[in-house]
Amino acid sequence: MEWLTIVLFLIVGLVLIVKGGDFFVDAASWIAEVSGIPKLIVGATVVSFATTLPELLVSTIAAGKGEVELCIGNAVGSVIANTAMIMAISLICMPAIIKRKDYLNKSILLLAAIITLAIASWDKSLGIVGSIILIIIFALAMADNVRAALASMKADKEKEERVKPTGKEIFINIVKFVLGVAGIIIGADLLVDNGQALALMLGVSPRIVGITVLAVGTSLPELVTTITAIAKKQHSLSVGNIIGANTIDLTLILSVSTFIYGGSLPVQTRADMLVSLAVTVIALIPTLITKKFSRIQGVILFTCYIAYIALSCMNLLTF
Repeated sequence: MEWLTIVLFLIVGLVLIVKGGDFFVDAASWIAEVSGIPKLIVGATVVSFATTLPELLVSTIAAGKGEVELCIGNAVGSVIANTAMIMAISLICMPAIIKRKDYLNKSILLLAAIITLAIASWDKSLGIVGSIILIIIFALAMADNVRAALASMKADKEKEERVKPTGKEIFINIVKFVLGVAGIIIGADLLVDNGQALALMLGVSPRIVGITVLAVGTSLPELVTTITAIAKKQHSLSVGNIIGANTIDLTLILSVSTFIYGGSLPVQTRADMLVSLAVTVIALIPTLITKKFSRIQGVILFTCYIAYIALSCMNLLTF
């Protein structure tokens, strides 16, 4: 019955992460709003960061415990899952015309992050220098988000009045914030411990657990956002959130994990980096050229994801 206990704790961990993330986003957005920070900037920074908090905590906890395969697999695996599975679903269901200027800077920064990671870890370790460069890219991405939000506010001439909260609202949102953070931390710890135990029990590499169970599990906030966006026909919300989440996954999460690990972070395989680069190129380059996301891109991306998982599980992507 040991396997049943492990699976049960994995499910509990996922539930705590998803619900904790939901509480955290609601509370953090409310706190920012009542403090007078415009909603657009909240969305561009607080919410983007909050949706990647599960990946951040899972990877940093894994790094702190020395489970580097889970750490790398979760962060890079989440990027692949976000792009080749979640974005693919969005494109298949909702192809769209875009404005190139809305995606150009974000796409360049995401591609720069992946290329930097691939080069910096080509010797199968991510060092301090590479991590510092990734942190710089993260700062540039956040600055671009704020710049875009301020430009949008100026164009719309939006004036927001500060909301005066009631005592009840303050209490509820403080409770939400605390429960959200606690849920994510406890859930992340359960995922790391039981993910490692599941790998040992099944006789598979922790990397496989990282790129499948943990990567998909910690990407559930992006999946929920995408499904909601499809239902509301808000394509830019779905794709924009995924691009932002991927940038944070690759820049902030891996660099922080390197610092926590205490030196160069071992990378088990270059294949994950190359696959993440390939699916990002498929998703973004044709779009920037043609100024549209097409259904065929979604089909190709989803096919790549199935092939990637299958080849990884057969241990054919170990170079």
